[in-house]
Amino acid sequence: MVYEEYIKEYIIKEKTEEEHDMALMSSIIETKKELENANKNYEYAEGELIDYYLYQIKASQAKLNYLLKKAKNKGIILDRIKEVKLRKEQESKVV
Repeated sequence: MVYEEYIKEYIIKEKTEEEHDMALMSSIIETKKELENANKNYEYAEGELIDYYLYQIKASQAKLNYLLKKAKNKGIILDRIKEVKLRKEQESKVV
């Protein structure tokens, strides 16, 4: 039996610098949410879950520090107004 190999070609669209910046800001906002949730869950954790949420807090904080450093190096400023707008956009996409 002979199998034919099919190759699918995708056109990869290059992102603009502005799209990269928006993605970075969205990642920062999402990571802040993850950190907030981990902190809230830690407050009510019992037993072995305490270690789990501590790990999540440390991991989210390390990720946030990395993203903020990257944004700072690129000269991106995420002020409160931009953050609120981006959060609303993200929430409308989810719903």
